[in-house]
Amino acid sequence: MKHLFALGLLGLAATTPAFAQAPTPPAGKPESPYRASATKVNDLVHTKLDVRFDYAKRYLYGKEWVTLKPHGYPTDSLRLDAKGMDIKAVALMNGSQQSPLKYDYADGMNLRINLGRVFKPGEEYTVYIDYVSKPDELKVKGSAAITDAKGLYFINPDSTVKGKPVQIWTQGETEGSSAWFPTIDRPNQKTTEEISMTVPAKYVTLSNGRLVSSTPAGPGLRTDVWKMELPHAPYLFMMAVGDFKIYKDTWRGKEVSYYLEPKYAPFAKQIFGNTPDMLEFYSNRLGVEYPWNKYAQIVARDYVSGAMENTSATLHGEQVQMTDRELVDREFGSESVIAHELFHQWFGDYVTAESWSNITVNETMADFSEGLYAEHKYGRDAADAHYYRYLRRYLSSPRDAAKNLVRFHYTDQEEVFDLVSYQKGGAIMDMLRTYLGDDVFFAGLQKYLKDNALGNGEAHQMRLAFEAVSGQDLNWFWNQWYFAPGHPVVTIDYAWDAAKKAETVTVKQTQAGQTFRLPFTIDYYVGGKVLHQAVTMTEATQTFTMTLSAKPDLVNVDANKKTLWLKTDNKSAAEYAFQYAHAPLFVDRREAIDAAAKDQTIAANRTTLLAALNDKFYNNRLAAVEALKLDDKAVANVAAPALRKLAATEKEPWVQASLLGALAKLKDKKDEKYFSKQLSSQSYNVQGAALRALATVQPAQALGRAKTYEANAQGAVAQAVTEVYAKNGGQAEWAFVRDRFDAARPQGRFNMMEPLATITGRLDDAASITEGITRLQELGVKYKSYGADKPVVNLLQGIAAAQASRPQAAATRQAVDQAVAAVQAAK
Repeated sequence: MKHLFALGLLGLAATTPAFAQAPTPPAGKPESPYRASATKVNDLVHTKLDVRFDYAKRYLYGKEWVTLKPHGYPTDSLRLDAKGMDIKAVALMNGSQQSPLKYDYADGMNLRINLGRVFKPGEEYTVYIDYVSKPDELKVKGSAAITDAKGLYFINPDSTVKGKPVQIWTQGETEGSSAWFPTIDRPNQKTTEEISMTVPAKYVTLSNGRLVSSTPAGPGLRTDVWKMELPHAPYLFMMAVGDFKIYKDTWRGKEVSYYLEPKYAPFAKQIFGNTPDMLEFYSNRLGVEYPWNKYAQIVARDYVSGAMENTSATLHGEQVQMTDRELVDREFGSESVIAHELFHQWFGDYVTAESWSNITVNETMADFSEGLYAEHKYGRDAADAHYYRYLRRYLSSPRDAAKNLVRFHYTDQEEVFDLVSYQKGGAIMDMLRTYLGDDVFFAGLQKYLKDNALGNGEAHQMRLAFEAVSGQDLNWFWNQWYFAPGHPVVTIDYAWDAAKKAETVTVKQTQAGQTFRLPFTIDYYVGGKVLHQAVTMTEATQTFTMTLSAKPDLVNVDANKKTLWLKTDNKSAAEYAFQYAHAPLFVDRREAIDAAAKDQTIAANRTTLLAALNDKFYNNRLAAVEALKLDDKAVANVAAPALRKLAATEKEPWVQASLLGALAKLKDKKDEKYFSKQLSSQSYNVQGAALRALATVQPAQALGRAKTYEANAQGAVAQAVTEVYAKNGGQAEWAFVRDRFDAARPQGRFNMMEPLATITGRLDDAASITEGITRLQELGVKYKSYGADKPVVNLLQGIAAAQASRPQAAATRQAVDQAVAAVQAAK
């Protein structure tokens, strides 16, 4: 699964300037219980379903024939997960004959069946169940990562929402499949599958595996039968029904298909067109060909997370569905979800996490795969930028530093879908790749996949695979990165001994808890040459020495820039300037940009930032533009000509938009013509930035232009209209801002929370002020675990400050104080 929030919401935390040190793990017995892997009493073998849907009632009427066998011991009973169903009949199949069985379903969650006799280990039997699934009546709750858990979703089934499609889709992870068919809903179970779906004939269906038949089933109905002939976990079962247009592609003779709403069908190739290349690249890189008989991707409305890797049939949330204009602004970060879910077809579906505690063997690998594909398709800078952004997100979340990557203790399994399992885990895997080297690393992944094919895996099995191919004992690596929390927090200091012609580098780990073993390379730049020193840090404080012909221009610790640590690197501005100009990697240059941004009164730092405006990779150009402190006249004087020169040639929309924002800060009317010209850009981001920029020099004109965009505003333009209204509008514009906020998905709400706060601070209507404060409070509480609390609290305090001299000052202060307290008290 790819969280929706991993696509951008977590960027809020990434903008936090100060990273927190890893806290000491809690002492003593963990509060959360130990979560053992599910005990196997019976093994699933085959699941056959015959389902039809009642759109009016939001019911599924199902018949199931589930084949099982006792695992290790004889048994006369069977327990199946079956959430909130009506059970009509349970019988043991004897050929085509049914023998009714006694069962207990008192709790409405566990279907306990007396099989009538003892079955021996390996002896197969088939149970028939007639049932009704009622997902909308199910009393379940989701989490921050997966916002609902009712398994089966009817979208606009009675067509009451104009313009919204009628759809049905399922979501199984973590244990939602048992809301629509009885099963053993655990990741360490695997079963083949056959699903017969009777649906309105006007709709398209999709499920796992291949479509084996499609036949009329009465007036206006059709029955589609789908078969999955290789075993996979129940949480990976899927169904989708709706008005979708199918674009068909191929890869090595296998069908590759994309299911989209008709409006977006013309852009299917633009959205998903790299999928065959991804299939080829991953198959070759892993040495294991894509294992399933087809690969489909479908986009659903109102999806409860980002995307889900159902076996052979990935389901995406609607954010991946874009028009040609929206695709102009798509970065790899938005495309990466396609790579992420595809990689799960190996790591997650072909070999599945043996328990939710070991979700790292699914999600860590999929997060790692994103940068892997970026490197293949777009180059090393693109990959490093992607990994760097993810690593900053993890490092910006102190609460996550206290969690293990492999987590045997938790209250609810949804908790393991977080920055540790995804971003930190991906960084750890990237670090291991660097340590082992590509040949050994990918041979280890291949061995893991082949050894556990169509079965289950856990972290130790991955370790053993890497040990087998490398010949190394890697317990030290797994013990500190997988089975212990935190990360190194280091300071790096340098000294040159002219008499001995020796450079010393002192690295000090300052985090509480364990001392990490850290292998890395130090590069010394001397006389136009680079000398490499491979070292391993094993002590809390360690000094490394290198004899050189002269004082180095730069000492670059962790030259590969893959070590997962939080560092304070005590280099001078001149050394960082040299690093920007001579060190080869994206992160080398980004570190120099970030360092230069801190003190722009230093000439060398200004020089670095101006040089970075012409960086070869757009992400660093973007960083340089955003770093410039244009409220400083000395900086503005030297930067303004460079920004205008870059604006004349820049083609990358994200940089163009940032340039508009930077020039807007100058509030110079000489830029008005440029701002107005960019209002006609095909990029929504650029067009939106141009509207905001115009508002800085011609607010009344911008407000008027915003009115013309209001009815059909999309994406960044809608955001810009909201911001212009927030800064230059008033009560008349409040309803637009509020309603846009309410209609937005979570990421959209985060993008809108600052303008929502700004306009709330400008209002005099008590009810409207309360509406704004309440919405921010709810956002901060709901997404506190993703770093939302701090920016929300800051915005709430800003509302109180803005209202200080207005009629509702006292009431606003009281409401803000209560909202802040609620956010801070949330868990």
